[in-house]
Amino acid sequence: MISQDVVEWGKPLQQAVRETPMPHGTEVLVKVKYCGVCHSDVHIRDGYFDLGGGRKFQMSDRGMKPPVTMGHEPFGVVLSGGPEAGPLPVGEDRLVYPWTGCGECARCQEGIDNWCPTPRFIGIQRAGGYADHVLVPHPRYLIDTKGIDPSYAPVLACSGLTTYSAARKLMPCKPKDWIVVMGAGGLGLMAVAMLKAMGHDNIAVCEIDESKWQTARNMGAMEAIDPSKEDALAKLQALQGGVWGVIDFVGAQNTATLGIASLRKGGRYVIVGLYGGEIPMSLVPIAQRAITISGTYVGSLQELHEVVDLAKSGKLKPIPIATCSMDQISEVLDRLKAGNVIGRVVCEIDSQKTGGYK
Repeated sequence: MISQDVVEWGKPLQQAVRETPMPHGTEVLVKVKYCGVCHSDVHIRDGYFDLGGGRKFQMSDRGMKPPVTMGHEPFGVVLSGGPEAGPLPVGEDRLVYPWTGCGECARCQEGIDNWCPTPRFIGIQRAGGYADHVLVPHPRYLIDTKGIDPSYAPVLACSGLTTYSAARKLMPCKPKDWIVVMGAGGLGLMAVAMLKAMGHDNIAVCEIDESKWQTARNMGAMEAIDPSKEDALAKLQALQGGVWGVIDFVGAQNTATLGIASLRKGGRYVIVGLYGGEIPMSLVPIAQRAITISGTYVGSLQELHEVVDLAKSGKLKPIPIATCSMDQISEVLDRLKAGNVIGRVVCEIDSQKTGGYK
């Protein structure tokens, strides 16, 4: 088995060759065809998340010790299963739900593995899809995406699922209520497409890189605003009827401060992004304005099934997708860190092409 691993935090990935794993118990072995390259892996490769105030959450505190095979958006063909896996769609392509838990706690029993207190996420605590094979702990985490472009399907397991789960936290709201999307990277663009697929009309995007504005409009955004400008808050507050909801895919001090300040009374702010930092907050206005501040983290297995159904229906407009080979993943992570990627990049695991991605 060939993989691209984090051998030292903060350093480029290195190729590793080891024995292909054998599935045990309920495990399923999948030969990976594609794997999305997610911005979260930028932080994981660095080895920490910024908690603000000079504090860091180390990946080693999350149960990760190099070598680590990242990649939490794998898609591939089912090869075999352990003796307890039961009937399997051997030879068929499946999308992998990566947010797997311990399988025994109350949260896992409720079907919300992503809230498991001792998670075993694929590409984080478990070896992931930056490899030509991946072990999936149970067949229930395999999802049939027949009819969806296989180079697009992987991003549904993270970008699609995360944006869908975040958008649901803004419910109930009316189609004409203004929803602000902070950031027009891969998640931000997916959020615009997801909100449109869910029936929302008035979507504004806050993005400092104006070269991304047109792509956001193409996905369905009605307004594009530079959040770094002095008049950004005034423009948001001037939106007809006020801002009902903000989904922050950056998660930095400036975006959180702007997003929360822009809300009308009763509005909701949902933070997704992991850029990091902290904000000072006055408690009284939270009560007086009756606003809700919510965190969200990926989504449940059932929610991923709902996302896949949306994609199959044709309601979910695909975001721009580029592909790369395994030896280009570190380069893509560098570009993500610099903010130089429009849409998403998916690694084509079988590809041997070099010299830049397409």
